[in-house]
Amino acid sequence: MDAEKDPRRGIQSIEVGGTLLQALVRAATPMMLKDLARSAGMPPAKAHPYLVSFGKLGLVEQDSVTGQYRLGSFALQMGLTALHGLDTVKIASDAATRLALDINQNVALAVWGNHGPTVVRIVECNRIVHINMRTGSVMSVLDSATGRVFAAWLPAELTRGVIDSELAHRPAGQQPDLPAMLAEVRQHGMARAVGYPLPGINALSAPVFDSSGQLAMVMTTLGPAADFDPAWGGVLAQQLAAIAASVSRQLGYLAASPG
Repeated sequence: MDAEKDPRRGIQSIEVGGTLLQALVRAATPMMLKDLARSAGMPPAKAHPYLVSFGKLGLVEQDSVTGQYRLGSFALQMGLTALHGLDTVKIASDAATRLALDINQNVALAVWGNHGPTVVRIVECNRIVHINMRTGSVMSVLDSATGRVFAAWLPAELTRGVIDSELAHRPAGQQPDLPAMLAEVRQHGMARAVGYPLPGINALSAPVFDSSGQLAMVMTTLGPAADFDPAWGGVLAQQLAAIAASVSRQLGYLAASPG
């Protein structure tokens, strides 16, 4: 009767057992029973029956030689099915909409296209912000915050042609220190542009990664310099980083553990 009144009520034993699967996902490596149980916050004697049942379902497997547990074939099938059903742009667009409303700045999503960083979605905030950017716009790799994120995390063989083309059109005295530029982006986990290449507009851009750890897209927030704080540790940067990381997790990305 209580379950009928509260449709959110679940089965506690499944939730408890699920912590073992979560521990295996976090570890991303086979684990001994005692280590797995510790990570899930339960004694080994309690964890073992769950692992036996998960083994029968194909959710976990135990190595016959080492005794270590790892995710099983059915867990893999579940993951692949979930990945195939993901709509990357839809997931990122929903997050971008929330971010735009929270910070009252415009948010753009870009992917790597045939000609470089290409805007695929712009989410406008609740105020009028005049920015010369639209869906389909191709951004500079070297000058825009969006482009620098692609340059920092995409394989060099993908970006080299576009970067070489941009460099070829610059006077010799205006060549950027590319290694230093990209090192700064990687150090802060995002890129920024202050009043350039869009005059009077500041921007911050953060990477979104997929389940294979590859750069899937770039999320950029941008607005008038007068009320847009581009500080690396500022509120806007923190909110952007949090949303981009959340989208990456939804796409199956597992960030490396500190240390």
